[in-house]
Amino acid sequence: MKRIIYILFVALVSVLNSCESFLDTLPDNRTQIDTEKKISQLLVSAYPGANYSVLAELSSDNFVDNNSILPVNLAPFERMHDEIFSWSEVTSSTQEDSPSYVWEKCYAAISAANHALKAIEELKLKNPDADIDSQKGEALLCRAYGHFILVNIFSQAYKDETASKSDVGIPYVTEPETTVNTTYIRESVQSVYAKIQQDLEEGISLVTDRHYAVPKYHFNKKAAAAFAARFYLYKRDYQKVVDYADMVLTTNPATLMRDWTVNYDNIDAISYDYINTEKACNLLIVPTSSVFSRIFGTRYGHNHAAMAGSIYGSGPTWSGMLPCFNGKLYISGQQDYGVFFPKSFEMFEYTDKVAGIGYAHVVRAEFTVEETLLCRAEALIYLNRFNEAVADLQVWNSSHLAPNVLTEAIIRSFYVSSNSLFVKTLNNDKMSSSFVVTAAQRPLIHCVLHFRRIETMFDGYRWFDIKRYGIEIEHNIAGKGTDKLVYNDLRRAIQLPQEVISAGLEPNPRKITPVSSGNYKLVNNE
Repeated sequence: MKRIIYILFVALVSVLNSCESFLDTLPDNRTQIDTEKKISQLLVSAYPGANYSVLAELSSDNFVDNNSILPVNLAPFERMHDEIFSWSEVTSSTQEDSPSYVWEKCYAAISAANHALKAIEELKLKNPDADIDSQKGEALLCRAYGHFILVNIFSQAYKDETASKSDVGIPYVTEPETTVNTTYIRESVQSVYAKIQQDLEEGISLVTDRHYAVPKYHFNKKAAAAFAARFYLYKRDYQKVVDYADMVLTTNPATLMRDWTVNYDNIDAISYDYINTEKACNLLIVPTSSVFSRIFGTRYGHNHAAMAGSIYGSGPTWSGMLPCFNGKLYISGQQDYGVFFPKSFEMFEYTDKVAGIGYAHVVRAEFTVEETLLCRAEALIYLNRFNEAVADLQVWNSSHLAPNVLTEAIIRSFYVSSNSLFVKTLNNDKMSSSFVVTAAQRPLIHCVLHFRRIETMFDGYRWFDIKRYGIEIEHNIAGKGTDKLVYNDLRRAIQLPQEVISAGLEPNPRKITPVSSGNYKLVNNE
């Protein structure tokens, strides 16, 4: 039994006395949550206000160290970025985008959901006819999603029902914190996934689109189904992925895809249009406090092999780069520092325009039709429904303005082992004996992983895909050489915040031994 003193007070204060105002109405700041309206207001705070993309993207193969490939000596925007990129423990920051901030904001959101659920229970006792089932569904979905983010950032990937019982997860909090000495334990990854599934299924059965003026700022029916499709993909329950994705995609997903033919005059226009709630492709929009965009043009960038293997590279039906990105990629600093796409562009909320102070935000399109389509395509491959999977991949291919039609034959000829930018060794069978990718499935899986990498660029999901498949990656760190993250590397679970460990919660296992030239090598506990 371990203590997390820090979660409690921060969560309660941020939920009940929040001073933020961005995109939606603030929760009522009184402690008496005794009406349907107050419950709805409180649930605005049940969405994590942190952007986990910095942790995930810098940990993945989507960023490189510019100092290692260019004749430059660029500084990171924050020292924390050096630590993240080298898969080290972050000791230098508790600010936006840090492990501390992600941990704090996710548990604050979970706390808000738990307070709402408690209030709903009490209100139902007083008034059994109260129309609050949809709010209960939203609260359960928010609680599930907060834990889903945390377990995928701070724990190893889900492997299977048995193996994941041995991997340490995160505390699954289901009661409102009411004291400063509540005791928490880290449950297994398997246990966390089981509880996420329970909350997710009940939440989907209850949630509606009725209670908010802008449903896409909240878990609506389609966003909930998209969450379920992603969750069951990670859990490898493929028929459920298809079932829930069907609820989102309906009979003609091509009509729901983002319109990439639109031209924009400036970066602001792209940024705001990308998160437009009027677009059918956007299912859930979540504002976060983040300075992610300030990374670009510094030491770490989307550059070189990372760029060539994704949004600036060729593919099975296009050469150069996907036409959809033409005129929509930007640079920060020098031309050779890499590119970025404005989905991660900063939106600044001024609290004092004269003084030039306020809050930096990155607004996330947390669930989209495109990502859900690729979830379904991946599941269909494992169900050996290749024609349907290729049809979904062609919908994505066409919507992104690729000049040629995608076919199964083209996929099989492009995704071959010699095409190393897009074909990475999969260690699925080492992750779990039940995780089988057949020879017939493998080229199609490489295709969907390639498309997912492009589609979810700067969202953080490439890191989750790397973890799910045990893909081994290397980071070339200037002055230190190449460091390799192997399939069972303990560093795939980002270390818990230092203050949480100091408060008594069990840290993620690490075992470091010194090697020559002052560098360090990780030795896995086996």
